[in-house]
Amino acid sequence: QVQLVESGGGSVQAGGSLRLSCVVSGYTGRSYYMGWFRQAPGKEREGVAGMDSDGSRTYANSVKGRFAISKDNAKNTLYLQMNSLRAEDTAMYYCAAQPGDVVPLLREEYFSYWGQGTQVTVSS
Repeated sequence: QVQLVESGGGSVQAGGSLRLSCVVSGYTGRSYYMGWFRQAPGKEREGVAGMDSDGSRTYANSVKGRFAISKDNAKNTLYLQMNSLRAEDTAMYYCAAQPGDVVPLLREEYFSYWGQGTQVTVSS
């Protein structure tokens, strides 16, 4: 069973930066597509960034040029570097994993494994 544990959230002023981490355990030797999602109060969970096992990345338009997804295979850790943060980035951020090399879309219904989330609050 794959387990995901996020950390790194917090409170920051607009324009600031945070780096989220997601430690992954329980790999079965398969490849996984990894993603970061966020959910603000009263809103649907939305995909923020995704990465396949070869390192190809995809981003939501709202974060392109500001966020960067990366991974350290030796540490079994996925990262989300968030720069130039805005008040509208305030949300609970989740790490997710799906067995395989691709997902049809960066949407929650295509991911099987989820972390518990880490809160990011950006004050303007």
